[in-house]
Amino acid sequence: MKKHLLIICGLFLCTSISGQSENSSLTYHVELGATAGNGTYAPLWFTGNRYGLGSTNPNSGYLLAGISYEKQFKRGWRIEAGLDMAGGIHQAQDVFIHQIYGDFSWKMLTLSIGSKERPGFPLAKNTALSSGMLVEGPNTQPIPQIRGEIKDFLNIPGTKGWLAFKGHIAYGSFTDNGWQKDFVQPGEYFVKNVLYHSKSLMFRLGNKEKLPLEFEFGILMATQFGGDRYQKLEDGSTEKVLDMPDNLKAYWKAFLPQAGGSDTPGGEQVNVEGNMLGSWNFALNYYWGNWKFRAYLEHYFEDTSQMFWEYGRWKDGQIGLEITFPKNRWITSAVWEGLSTKEQTGPLLYDSFWGQFPEYQISANDNYYNHYIYGAWQHQGMGMGNPLIPGPAYNADHSISFRSNRVRAHHLGISGQPSSEWGYRMLISFARHWGTYDIPLDQQRKQFSSLYEATYTPKWTKGWSASAALGLDRGNYLGNSTGGMLTIRKTGVIF
Repeated sequence: MKKHLLIICGLFLCTSISGQSENSSLTYHVELGATAGNGTYAPLWFTGNRYGLGSTNPNSGYLLAGISYEKQFKRGWRIEAGLDMAGGIHQAQDVFIHQIYGDFSWKMLTLSIGSKERPGFPLAKNTALSSGMLVEGPNTQPIPQIRGEIKDFLNIPGTKGWLAFKGHIAYGSFTDNGWQKDFVQPGEYFVKNVLYHSKSLMFRLGNKEKLPLEFEFGILMATQFGGDRYQKLEDGSTEKVLDMPDNLKAYWKAFLPQAGGSDTPGGEQVNVEGNMLGSWNFALNYYWGNWKFRAYLEHYFEDTSQMFWEYGRWKDGQIGLEITFPKNRWITSAVWEGLSTKEQTGPLLYDSFWGQFPEYQISANDNYYNHYIYGAWQHQGMGMGNPLIPGPAYNADHSISFRSNRVRAHHLGISGQPSSEWGYRMLISFARHWGTYDIPLDQQRKQFSSLYEATYTPKWTKGWSASAALGLDRGNYLGNSTGGMLTIRKTGVIF
């Protein structure tokens, strides 16, 4: 599937560029990043939420170069295309295509084909200050997909602007076959050719032109399905041990979660086929003059556990508060978030295929982000969700799993613009880890992670900017690390 997407997007990019006109534009961008420091790993925020361009190695670098094309047509039609190539030292891949996509849009409706940076959807968060999404967001390299979406809220006719919606549906494919095979040790398992599906629907109730209050609510669901499971042998060769269905019925079961058939393992026949997860999303916006207050809740679930209050109140998720300040020199925005994935419906697990006990009904131990077939909800070693729950790339035993998914954390982000040329941001996080229910840590472990970054955008040289950052991490989960990061960017217009 990836090859097909690359061919389609490449052809589209070429034909788009050849048809330039007054209402079209072609821009370029180049970015060079380098980190240096000590410790087992780079500071967390040198790696997290950077679309896979960061490295867990304390000393690394990358070069990214790309072009973007946009053309407007009559009657609300437009096309966008982009191509980014990247390479680096101590990266998950030495040379790779970071983005290649073509977007075909009519008014508010878009068909997007290819690999593209997507900050998180449908719940909007401040991507510069937030710790990240729980299901999927900017923490991994983009997944190639075919995606139909309404990206911005669209007013529903007849509601006079009081009710709007947005949403998407997508199918794609993970692209980390080689990384998984190289990462695992002999005797361990990995997967290849895993398929991807996601969908969302979000509503907004309110009209800020008449009442300064808006309420947002909706759902996001995502699935790993299809693919093959392999075991790596002592001589480095591999042996296929499981072939999951990837026919049209599998695509339908990913869209409408259903139990697996006789061609799947027993666990899939009891629960749903594939690794299904998602979140309920809520937000409340209040506008007061030039101030904006935004409170949000992202409630995480796996399969149907805790999807509809099966086990009492919702205990796992992320709550957040964002304040956008009136224009001033020192603080532009501030974000606080609290994260908890510790409950997971409890430590016990009972499913009927192990025997019948009519007097009991126990279903727990969801083991967030881990799966007995697909290993983990990850891509190229990084978790698809929040980086405060570190992914397999941090595992010393090279297992494709989340070593600690029972986490509680607090996070603070602040940004400002002291002058037209200078800006800053600060991220401070504190997390406590308990491991998993199946393999708990020997003790509660703690981790402090921080980033202090300044960005300079000089007026005397058009299109250039530079960021310098200090990362400081302390704790007994990922360990202590101190490092510096320098990023230089150049953007420009070709026509």
